[in-house]
Amino acid sequence: MTDTTDAADVFSRWTDLTVCGGPVRTYRAGESGPPVLLLHGGMLDTAQGVWRDVAPRLATDHRVHLVDLPRHGASRPWQGRLDDAFYRRFLGGLLDALGLERASLVGLSLGAGIAVGYALDHPERVDAVVAIGPGGIGARRKAQLLTWLTIRTPGLMRLTSRYLARRPALVRRSMADNLTAGEETDGFEEIVALAVAEARAKAEHGEPALDDWMTGAYGPFAMATDLVPDLPGLRVPSLWARGDGDPLVGHEELAAAAAAAPGSRLLTIRDAGHIVTYDQPEETTRLVRAFLAVACGNGRA
Repeated sequence: MTDTTDAADVFSRWTDLTVCGGPVRTYRAGESGPPVLLLHGGMLDTAQGVWRDVAPRLATDHRVHLVDLPRHGASRPWQGRLDDAFYRRFLGGLLDALGLERASLVGLSLGAGIAVGYALDHPERVDAVVAIGPGGIGARRKAQLLTWLTIRTPGLMRLTSRYLARRPALVRRSMADNLTAGEETDGFEEIVALAVAEARAKAEHGEPALDDWMTGAYGPFAMATDLVPDLPGLRVPSLWARGDGDPLVGHEELAAAAAAAPGSRLLTIRDAGHIVTYDQPEETTRLVRAFLAVACGNGRA
């Protein structure tokens, strides 16, 4: 089947919703097939960024729904703390607002952790989960105490947002350093432009550089959010994937998560770092589509 949609088509039209009392922008691609909800990562990620090359490909045989998570993209402003407990409520409200009784959840990093948490609570509304470089797995991180102290320093995360907003060259260098092909990555200039725009939006709205879900996951001596002990109770098919060069999510911790989840699959994407949708969008889409075809069968029309 050939691709008939491109990123410009996907993101040229949107719907603005109110979910859990706050503004949420969503996008839609694909006219038929099982519904899929794509959830991006944290910090400077947006739907238009990390899914720009995946959504059009996946839309050839799925109804694809994309969302700018709260305090990302056009989903602003938000008040209060948007932690793990919030997102376990938020996804249900989002599915309701989209008119979806059930859907497959495909998440990257933060989005993957959110997806798994919701699937644990509400398997009746989830057909399958794809967790790519997921947050929220593993009992400890390197420099656990130092990281906890840093992110809990009053005002530091908001200061970081302002710092990044004023230094687009730093954002550009960081993106190049974290992509396998660096500045040779397809669409690199647009990737950087979207990240810089997101940094400026965070500064304008007085938001912290890291999402509440991410900072809340850290404790001083161990992770406050570790989904692995709960994964034996996961009642939906799951795919666990990471780039082979991912510096944030290691193979051992991802393998432990996959081993704990019944009926799961574990995959490594070659020549990719943490944001595999930038490094290997075509291969990522192929693996997701193949998994969903098996996990969901013919899906729901």
